This record gives sequence, structure tokens and C-alpha cells, in this order.
Amino acid sequence: MDTKVGVLVIIGVCVLVLLIGILKKKAEILLNFATRAVVCFIAAYFVNTFFQARGLDVAIGFNLISLLTFGSLGFSGMAALYGILFFQIL
Repeated sequence: MDTKVGVLVIIGVCVLVLLIGILKKKAEILLNFATRAVVCFIAAYFVNTFFQARGLDVAIGFNLISLLTFGSLGFSGMAALYGILFFQIL
């Protein structure tokens, strides 16, 4: 094996290892985002039905904005959306 080819193989393996590390980090971030979004959607559904059973006209809509809020902020984002809705009632 030529030294140039050996060096290129070593550089290729190093780049591959770095790429796997970067993709693993991104996958972890996406998994956390998706988990927060799904858990908050389920919680918001039950909170919406709770308020509806009590006669309050407060319900978070399930759309792209709420998905981004739930995924990025989690339960604090859900609380913020309900806070906005309760503020509108006043």
C-alpha cells in the first residue's frame, strides 16, 4: 500500500468517525424534540378535555405553531399557550 493511499484511508476513517458523532448528536436532539412534542400533545389533549368538561372555553389548537412550541419548550411552552388563552378570556 502506498503512503498516500494509507494517509487517505486514515483521513477517511477519521472523517467517518466525526460524521457519525455529529449525526448521533443531531439524532439525540431530534429525538428529544419529538418526545417533548408527543408528550405535550397528549397532555394538552387531556387538559383540553378537562377544561371542556368544566365548561371553560379554553383549548389549545393542534397545529404547526403548537408543535414547534411543544417540541422546543416542552411543558413550559404548553403552560405559556394556556396562559395566553386565559389572558384572552379576561
